[in-house]
Amino acid sequence: MITDEIRRALFARQDLAYRDFQGALIPTVEPQKMIGVRTPELKILAKAYKNDPKIATFLSDLPHEYFEENQLHAFLISLEKDFAKCVEEVDRFLPYIDNWATCDQLSPGVFVKHKQALLPFIDHWIDSGKTYAVRFGIKMLLTHFLDGDFTPAHLDRVAKIESDEYYVNMMIAWYFATALAKQYEATLPILKNHRLDVWTHNKAIQKAIESRRITDEQKEFLRSLKRG
Repeated sequence: MITDEIRRALFARQDLAYRDFQGALIPTVEPQKMIGVRTPELKILAKAYKNDPKIATFLSDLPHEYFEENQLHAFLISLEKDFAKCVEEVDRFLPYIDNWATCDQLSPGVFVKHKQALLPFIDHWIDSGKTYAVRFGIKMLLTHFLDGDFTPAHLDRVAKIESDEYYVNMMIAWYFATALAKQYEATLPILKNHRLDVWTHNKAIQKAIESRRITDEQKEFLRSLKRG
């Protein structure tokens, strides 16, 4: 079975020191579910398996046993060149994602060419209320809609998200920190009008101040917007 074959390939690339290091960064994954395979090795495996006629069996074999199997799954989807199929695979996989790393590694290249078609799916993921689907939807707005395809409506869309989930609110903070770097004047009213909860508001400012893309003058003003 291809899942067993892939698992053997993963264990053959095991790095125990890296496993222990990575485990500390991803607390939502149980230590026994981690093998310890570095990201470049996973990407090489994904490219090797992407055209294997049996790979569909692996992609449907959910939930996976190991964190690295989820990581490989994310990289395989990210290589899919057919937009409709890619979205279908993303929808099938998202409910099984249980950590921020796999969520953030899921980054389909084909989405760049289909941004307007992607928007309804982003709405669907954000509206799902499921932690990593919401995080992924916000990440897609961050990745694809803060440059030439930017509109202030996207800022409002993210500002309206209400969540008690740390990994959702952290992505909201990252989104607005990046938006400040790329669309400063349009983004500033979100903070000035206290549209975000206090923690997310302050975290967005913290991350923006750490950015080299924010001017010293802008950083000084953002510091004045911090809330107690």
